[in-house]
Amino acid sequence: MTQPVSRYPVPTLDSVPDDIRQKILEVQEKAGFVPNVFLTFAHRPDEFRAFFAYHEALLLRESGLSKGDKEMIIVATSGANRCLYCVVAHGALLRIYEKKPLLADQVAVNYLKADITPRQQAMLGFAMKVCNDSASIVDADFAALREHGFSDEDAWDIAGITALFGLSDRMANVTSMRPNDEFYLMGRVPKAGR
Repeated sequence: MTQPVSRYPVPTLDSVPDDIRQKILEVQEKAGFVPNVFLTFAHRPDEFRAFFAYHEALLLRESGLSKGDKEMIIVATSGANRCLYCVVAHGALLRIYEKKPLLADQVAVNYLKADITPRQQAMLGFAMKVCNDSASIVDADFAALREHGFSDEDAWDIAGITALFGLSDRMANVTSMRPNDEFYLMGRVPKAGR
């Protein structure tokens, strides 16, 4: 039995606005499939545009955070938010960027037990505090990041990614967004021919 992508109607590609269709086709070309988040959010075109604009502004900008760092933040905080979609989808990206097939599972369950550096532990400690108790963030939290080479701009990025995925995790849970089957094995096993 095939499970639905979302509890809300998923539009067909020919029924979405041209700019959204183009974005979805670009992602499909690059990934080889359409991640279900694009189909789910296409249900509301204006929100699709706003979400992915902020997503790109945060995740594609140059910063003191690597692609792997950014995905690690997403996986750890999405694990805390119990978001299956984001843990599975971004876990795949984390495994690929870091070239560590076990890392995403470790980070999603308990980053304190994961095979990560002290710098990454400090980064995730800040992210988890933003995720679970942002009102308690104080100057000492920024100082702890600085001790590991993070700037205040990096702290903004950590907080922004955590906050955006707080929204994403909640919407994925409410919509019952299903992870694409393709994500589960990505970065776990070598590609054919390697």
